[in-house]
Amino acid sequence: MSELLLSARGLKKSYAMGKRTLEVLRGVDVDVAVGDFLALRGSSGAGKSTLLHLIGGLDTPNAGEIIFRGQKLSDFSERKLTDFRNRSVGFVFQAYHLLPELTALENVCLAARIARISAGEAAKRAKELLGRVGLSERLDHKPSELSGGEQQRVAIARALVNEPILLLADEPTGNLDSHTGMEIIDLLKQLRAEKSMTLVIATHDSKVAATAPRVIELVDGLISSIS
Repeated sequence: MSELLLSARGLKKSYAMGKRTLEVLRGVDVDVAVGDFLALRGSSGAGKSTLLHLIGGLDTPNAGEIIFRGQKLSDFSERKLTDFRNRSVGFVFQAYHLLPELTALENVCLAARIARISAGEAAKRAKELLGRVGLSERLDHKPSELSGGEQQRVAIARALVNEPILLLADEPTGNLDSHTGMEIIDLLKQLRAEKSMTLVIATHDSKVAATAPRVIELVDGLISSIS
């Protein structure tokens, strides 16, 4: 049996919407092993993005527990949780979240500098990663000068610059055409294999989900199937 990287048990998450409460997750259990490639599939509102944010420490559950390498995230101090997000986890989002005033190289370097990596090492890593994702000739271009696929490649390089062991991708193909989207998925799979990372993707697209060896289907905040 593969080494367990993280385990989530009984996760519940709800949000107050005026006088009513929106229950997004209603008791979810999931295990992720070291080196896993897992897809969380479901329609909009199923809870897949919320689950991704919880296991990545971007949000906290109302109930339940997340254990990462034997440690409860709920026991982490704010500083330790920040270090966890910066160093152990890489995030790739549908909307890219690149800073528009910075170049591709600067966007990737910034993530490394926030993690207190030296300027020289940050630039070295950023150039290597941007080259690996096919953007060696676009280092000095700002997001507005890049296509959607190129911006997503910058976002992937940024997510990897701190050498995370867990890569979380939330609808990484959602703003892309089908051909470019599958190129991004292929790139994520290649990088996962090269860097021995664990990869979890949240997607509504059945074709994207089918590229993963393991798929968890979420419906109305609950797991409906695992394949």
